[in-house]
Amino acid sequence: MLYIAPWKKIAIVLLVIVGVFFALPNALTDGQRAALPSQLPQDTVNLGLDLQGGAHVLVEAEMDPVFEARMELVAQEMRDRLRDAGNIKRSRPVIDGFSVTMRITDPADVDRAREALEEIPTLLQSAALTGVGATDFEITENPDTRAFTLTLTEGARDEITEQTIIRSLEVVRRRIDPDGIKEASVTRQGRDRILIQVPGAESANDIVRILEDPAVLGFHTVNREFGQDDLARGRVKAGYRVADDAVMESQKWAISRLPLISGEDVVDAGPGFDQQTGEPIVTFRFNSRAGKAFGNWSLNNVGELFAIVVDGKVISAPSIREPILGGSGQISGDFTVQSSTVLAVQIASGALPARLVPLEQRTVGPELGADSISAGTMASIIGLLLVIVFMVIVYGKFGAYANVALIVNLALILGVLSALGATLTLPGIAGIVLTIGMAVDANVLIFERIREEIESTKGAARAIETGYEKALTAIVDANITTLIAALILYAMGSGPVKGFAVTLGIGIVTSVFTAFFVTRLFVVQWFEWKRPKSFKINLVRLVRSGTTIRFMSGRKLALGFSALAVVASLGLFAVKGLNYGIDFKGGTVVEGRTVDTAEADLGAIRGVLEGMDLGDVQVQGFGQPNDVLIRVEEIKGGEEARKGLAQRIETAVVEAVPDFEVRRVESLGPKVSGELVTAGIMAVLLAIGSVLVYIWLRFEWQFSVGAVAALAHDVILTIGVFSLIGLEFNLSIIAAILTIVGYSLNDTVVVFDRVRENLRRYKKMVLEDLLNLSLNETLSRTLMTSITTLLALFSLYILGGAVLQGFTFAMIWGVIVGTYSSVYIASPVLQLLGVKRDWSKPEDDTAAMGLQFDNAEKP
Repeated sequence: MLYIAPWKKIAIVLLVIVGVFFALPNALTDGQRAALPSQLPQDTVNLGLDLQGGAHVLVEAEMDPVFEARMELVAQEMRDRLRDAGNIKRSRPVIDGFSVTMRITDPADVDRAREALEEIPTLLQSAALTGVGATDFEITENPDTRAFTLTLTEGARDEITEQTIIRSLEVVRRRIDPDGIKEASVTRQGRDRILIQVPGAESANDIVRILEDPAVLGFHTVNREFGQDDLARGRVKAGYRVADDAVMESQKWAISRLPLISGEDVVDAGPGFDQQTGEPIVTFRFNSRAGKAFGNWSLNNVGELFAIVVDGKVISAPSIREPILGGSGQISGDFTVQSSTVLAVQIASGALPARLVPLEQRTVGPELGADSISAGTMASIIGLLLVIVFMVIVYGKFGAYANVALIVNLALILGVLSALGATLTLPGIAGIVLTIGMAVDANVLIFERIREEIESTKGAARAIETGYEKALTAIVDANITTLIAALILYAMGSGPVKGFAVTLGIGIVTSVFTAFFVTRLFVVQWFEWKRPKSFKINLVRLVRSGTTIRFMSGRKLALGFSALAVVASLGLFAVKGLNYGIDFKGGTVVEGRTVDTAEADLGAIRGVLEGMDLGDVQVQGFGQPNDVLIRVEEIKGGEEARKGLAQRIETAVVEAVPDFEVRRVESLGPKVSGELVTAGIMAVLLAIGSVLVYIWLRFEWQFSVGAVAALAHDVILTIGVFSLIGLEFNLSIIAAILTIVGYSLNDTVVVFDRVRENLRRYKKMVLEDLLNLSLNETLSRTLMTSITTLLALFSLYILGGAVLQGFTFAMIWGVIVGTYSSVYIASPVLQLLGVKRDWSKPEDDTAAMGLQFDNAEKP
C-alpha cells in the first residue's frame, strides 16, 4: 500500500529541518551568527588551509638521540654505583643500541658488583611505568666473561616515545600559539609525528624556525616582600623581576632574575600520589649536579617558595616543606589528578625533549585560498543548475521532486560537516560537486523502476510502491561499494584527500536518505492529492521502450580492444612512466603569479633558477598566463638543504621579476613521499579486494570476478592515459582512482542486480540473451547517471581551477571508461564463467517485459 504514516512524515520533515538549521550558520555573517538564539546551532564548516590560506608542517621526533642519552645516563649510573661500592675495577661501558655492557676485571669483585648493579633498575624506574613488576631495565649476567648488561625493555622504549611526543606536543603548542588566539591545530600523527596547521601563517618555514628555538624552563627563588600593587607597578628587590602567572592574569610574582636550576637539569617528571595523604602530586628528578645544588638551597630555605617558570610565566610556586636531597622531590598543592598530570608535562616539556625533523611543509597564500573558494563555489552552483535543468527536462514534476531532495541533500551534507566540526578542503568541494552528479542516481533507479512497472499495466499506486521496493537492493549494493572506497580513502589518505573522502562518504548516506524518504514523501503526497489512474513519469525518453541492443554480440571485439588498451597502458607505464608530483617523488613546489604583467616571463625565471645550482628544476605555465609553477626535485643535502629553499627561490625570482608573488609552497621529503606511494597502492588494492569479497557474498564468485576485472581494466586504462598525456600524477589522482573504483562498481552492481533478478525469473533463457535483456533494461539509468555526473564534473573541470583539473580529468575519464567496462568487461566475463541458474524463486518463462530475442527459448 502506497502510504506513509503521519508520524513518519513528521520525523522526515523534522530531520530535514534539523539538518538545515545546522547548515544555516554557513550562510550567515559573523554578526548574524552572533545574533542567533543560543539554542540554535552556530558552528560552521571549518575551512582547510587550501581554502583559507596558512601553513601546514608535518614533523617527526628524532628518537635515536633520546635513547642514546638515556643509555649514556645508564652507563654513568653503572660507573657511579661501582665506584661507590669500593672502586670496583671494570672495563669501559659498551653501548649497543638499547643495552649497556660492563665487564668486571677481578673475579673476586663480581658479587659486590652484582649487588650494586641490581639496584639500578629500581633507581632509574620512570614515573610512567608504575605497574606491578614493571621496570625500565632488565639486568643479565654472563658468568664466563663476568659481564653485566642492562637492557632497556620494550615497554620502557614505548613509554619513552609516548612521553617524548606528549611533551613535544605541549612545547609546540606554546611555541606556535603562546596567546591561544591563532586557532592553530597541533595534533599527533601516528606513533612519533606531529602535524601543525596554522591558518593565516605566511610561511611554513617560519614555523620550522620557531620549533628550532628551545623553550625556556627554570626554577627560581621567590621574594614575598612586595604585594600585588607593588608588583603591578614593577617594584621589586634588586636581583628580582616581575613575572606573570600562567593561569591567573592578575597574579604577579617576584622571582630571581637568574634561575636556581635550569630546565636542562630536569631528567624526569611525572604525576603521582603522596604516600601519606594520597593527594595528587608531581614528582621530578634533577641530574646529579643540579640535585646537589638544589639540595643545598632547600636545606637552608624550608618554608620558602620556589617558582617553576616556563617561557617567562610562573606555572607553579610550591613551598619547600622539607629539604629536597638526592636530586628528586615532589610538588604538592591543591592538585587534581588531571592538573598534576598537566603540570608534570609542563615541567618535563620546558624544552623540546627530541629534535623535530620537518617531513612535509605546505603554505597557501590567502589570495589563492579565496580564489579556490570562489572557483569551487561557482563550479558547484553551475553543476547544480545543470543537473536540476536536466532532471526537469527528463522527468518533469518528478525531476522537480528529485531536485528538491538534491538541495536538501546538500544542506544535510553541510549540516553534518558543521555538526562534526569537519574541515572542508578543495578536494572536499570536489566531493560535493561529485555528489551533486551521483546523488540523483538513486532517484533515477527508482523512477526507471516505476516506469517499468507502469508499462507492465499495473495500477499507479502499485507501480510506485513496487518501483521503490525493487530499486532498494540495487541502490543499497551500489552505494555500499562506493562507501567502501570512501572509507578506505579516509583511513589511508591524508590532508585534503581525507576531506574528499569525508564529503563523499557523507554524501552517499544523505543521498540514499533523501531518495528513499524525501523524494518518496513528495511522490506519496502528490499521489494522495491527485489520485491518478495512470501517469507518465518521463517527459523525455533517452532510451525508447522495447530497445533490444545485442550488446553481447560485440563482446569479442570489445574484449580484444580492451586487451590491447590494457597492454598499451602497461607498456606506456613501463617505458614512459608517470609524471609523479612531489607527493610521490619528494621535492619542493612553488606556485606564484606575476601581478602587473599579463603573461609571466618563464624564460627569465628559468634562467635565474638554473644559476642557483638546484639540480632538476622545472618552470612551467599553470592555469592563467600569468601563473607560474616551479618544481624542484629532491636536492642533495636532504633536510638541511630543503630548509629555506622556497624562500631562496622567492628571493631570487623577485629580483629578476619584481612583480612575482608566491601563492603556494609545498615541500616533501623522500620519507613521506615513499610512504604516500605505498599507502596509495595499498588503498587501491584494498578497495578492489574489499569489493571482491562484498560482491562474492552478495552475489556469487563469478560476479565478483567480473566486477574486479572491470575495476582492473578501469584503473590500468586511467594510469595509461595519464602516462600518455603526461598529466601530473599526485595524491589527488589516487583519490580519483578510488572514486572511479566506486563509480564503476556502482554501475556494474546495478547491472548485476538486474541480472540476478532476471536469473530468478527466466531460468531457461540463454545467458547471453539474459545479459542483453538486463543491459537494455538498465540502459536508461546508466545514461542518466553518466550524464548528470558528467555535467557536474565538466563544470568542475572548466570552473574549478587548475589545482583540480588533473583530479577532475581523471574522474571524467573514469565515468566514461567505467560505463563502458560495466557493459563490455564485467558482463562478458560473467558470460564466460557462467552462473548458477537455480536462485530458488518461482519460475516465470513469459516474455521479459514484452521483449523477445531470437533464441530466447533455447534449452
